[in-house]
Parts: sequence; structure tokens; C-alpha cells
Amino acid sequence: MHRKFLLIVPIVVSSFALFGFRSPKDGGSGSGGGGHVNLQVFAPKNGDIAGIGARAFILDMVARFQGDLASTGASPELTGPGAHGNAPPFPGSFAPGANVDHFPGLVTLMSSTRIGAGPGQNLSNLFTIIAISNRDDDDKTDVWATWIIGDPNAFGMPGVDVDTRLFLAVVDGTAPDVVQDMNGDGEFDDDDLEDMGFDVISSSREIEFTINGN
Repeated sequence: MHRKFLLIVPIVVSSFALFGFRSPKDGGSGSGGGGHVNLQVFAPKNGDIAGIGARAFILDMVARFQGDLASTGASPELTGPGAHGNAPPFPGSFAPGANVDHFPGLVTLMSSTRIGAGPGQNLSNLFTIIAISNRDDDDKTDVWATWIIGDPNAFGMPGVDVDTRLFLAVVDGTAPDVVQDMNGDGEFDDDDLEDMGFDVISSSREIEFTINGN
């Protein structure tokens, strides 16, 4: 699964502090039925040419739940490959699949994925930072997730620019490790999740960007 090549670099400056909480139009195109979770994507943006040598690009997002912390199923995590995994102060595992322990409902897909099951592989357990960025009594809870990509061969190729499509959604309960193309349209999205029997409780986000191979 290339686990030892997915490098974590700590994120010191929060884009929440820089940009605030944005409206849905700023977070990529939306689909799905809405639900009680609003997803905002700060990076990448549609049309971005991201990274260096097919790595060092970042996924940075926040999920605003209409409910208390317990309703999110989320908990803090700071993890990565090798010695970074399952280490204090916020230990967590690091491998492709659902993030069962720290953000169980999150679904993260990239169309250019070359690890695991390919484009249907849920990548949520590769996020290196999960944090609770805002809590307003029992009315809302913001779960922040950040991931810097370190493997140049996981989603792109060095020396080659690769177009990709990022898909994000939150489902009720625990997300699948792999999303199946249930309707055979060649894309993996909320329609497939629903056909698999999952209840999509968020606005989904789709971002088209380019992984810079140089």
C-alpha cells in the first residue's frame, strides 16, 4: 500500500484562521441531497495545479455538523507513516481505508488513485490531522481534516502533470473502505454510496485539479 512513502509534514498555520468558514460556492461543486453536514474545501481548488514532483500538495477541509461532538463520531488525530503512526499526543493509524477511529463517516476519493483499489479506494485514513476547530454548545461542531501527500506515485507521476477529480462526502455511520461503481458510469460518487446502502448526510464536494509532476 506504499504506507512508508506517504510523508507527513506538520501544518502550523490553520487556513481556518486565514480564510474563515466559507460558503458552499467556495468549496467546489456540490452534489447530493445536503443533509446536516456542510463540507468546505480550502485546498485544492477547482483548476489548481498543485504540488511539486507529483507530491507535496495538500487536502484541507472542514465538515460542519449540525449537532454536538458525539454526533460527529470524530476525535483528534495526529498521525503519519512509520514512527508518526499511533504516537502521542493524538495517536492514529495510517493506511488507505475509512478513518474508523477518528472520522468514521468521511469518504475521500481521487480519480487518479494508483494505490489500493484505485479510484474507488477510500483515502480518509490517510489524513494526518483531525481536529475540532469550533464547537457551539450542542448546535454545531466543526471537524477539520488536513493531509499533505508525500508519495509521488500514489496519485500522479513525477515529470507528468496528471488531471484528477477529488470527491468528498460524509455518510451516516462508518464509511466503506472501497466505493463500488454501482451504476457503471465510470465515476465514484454519492449515487454509488446510496446504491451501496449508505445514507449520505452531507453536501458532497467534487474538485477537479491537476497534480503537478514537475
